[in-house]
Amino acid sequence: MPRRGRAWKTPAEPVTLVLRAESLVFGGAALARAPDGRVVFVSFAAPGELVEAAVEKEYPDYLEAVVTRVLEPSPDRVEPRCPLFGECGGCQLQHMAYPAQLRAKEAVVREQLRRIGGLDESVVRPMVGARDPWGYRNHIRFSTGRKFGDVGFISRRGHGLLKVEHCPIADPWVNEVLPKLQGHGAGLHQVQVRHSAATGSFLINPAVPGAEIPTGQTSYLERLAGHDFVVSASAFFQVNTAQAEEMVRLVGEALPPRGRLLVDAFAGVGTFARIFADRFESVVAIEESNSAARDAKVNLKPVPNARIRIGKVEDVLPTFEDYPDAIVLDPPRPGCAPPVLAAITEFRPRVVVYVSCNPATLARDLRVLVDGGYRLTDVTPLDMFPQTGHIECVSRLEWPQP
Repeated sequence: MPRRGRAWKTPAEPVTLVLRAESLVFGGAALARAPDGRVVFVSFAAPGELVEAAVEKEYPDYLEAVVTRVLEPSPDRVEPRCPLFGECGGCQLQHMAYPAQLRAKEAVVREQLRRIGGLDESVVRPMVGARDPWGYRNHIRFSTGRKFGDVGFISRRGHGLLKVEHCPIADPWVNEVLPKLQGHGAGLHQVQVRHSAATGSFLINPAVPGAEIPTGQTSYLERLAGHDFVVSASAFFQVNTAQAEEMVRLVGEALPPRGRLLVDAFAGVGTFARIFADRFESVVAIEESNSAARDAKVNLKPVPNARIRIGKVEDVLPTFEDYPDAIVLDPPRPGCAPPVLAAITEFRPRVVVYVSCNPATLARDLRVLVDGGYRLTDVTPLDMFPQTGHIECVSRLEWPQP
């Protein structure tokens, strides 16, 4: 996958290449080879297609390009629903039929586990697709225009605002709210919109002067697996509730039916600690963010056997005196810091469930745990973000019984 943050340059003269797209890589671009042998990551190409592509960025060892013309289309190519597709940076895969998206993403997970982790890809289960790959995103951060107060998204090139009238992947309620915000965003950097279809609660933050709807809420009420969660504006919660239910199902299947101590690491607002507390004698949630930890305290208040510890997981987990017999890991994109993995291999909980939004760091961390004695039983890719290059996975590891 392209390595963000590295030095690059724009070609001095326009460069157009004819390329045969190979497999998709994490992030949604297609891998191809330039005539001189260099790797090219091509945006908006489907595997197998022959395309013309304009080079946008040159790195020392690879190129980034964007499709300008499709010479031999894939049978999986479809017409994108969004008129901003290709300009907006939010979606990368609207040009591919949904079953093809799922196949390509599952192949990415297999490739990352094999290449980065040196792991047996046979542990990868079929991708869990969404019943409806549209209208799912219930949390969106809109950028705003300084002059006219337009609300929309920044161009994928990183400059210029694209005014958004309707977003095909957004929750229908979010799309209904959009016209009420348009023209009122001047002076604001971003406007965050969150909505729960289950509770009817919503959050629009910060306050938007003149908007035709109440704004300025600092939290809202979300519902998952039959439990209500208070979620602050700055706290994380999954944006696709239907697929989040599937994720909870997968985590529940991976955890033991009964246990003594569960650790919910990177706990956020206490989601897994709350949902699975009835299976364990005690539950400890670990969360670094103060706002999320405050929410977790509220959400775990009805759970007498649960408690929250505030701090970095790499600082808190190694200090445990009581060894857990199950751990749920749900780290951000960089994955787990080495002290987290070292503590796990020292404590040897009988089950580790690793929820990941980055197959590359997942493969790296799974390798460490397997080298530490764990057996990787399965990895289930989950399409939390249809039409995009993002991939969620739920993995299960177990400590071999003596």
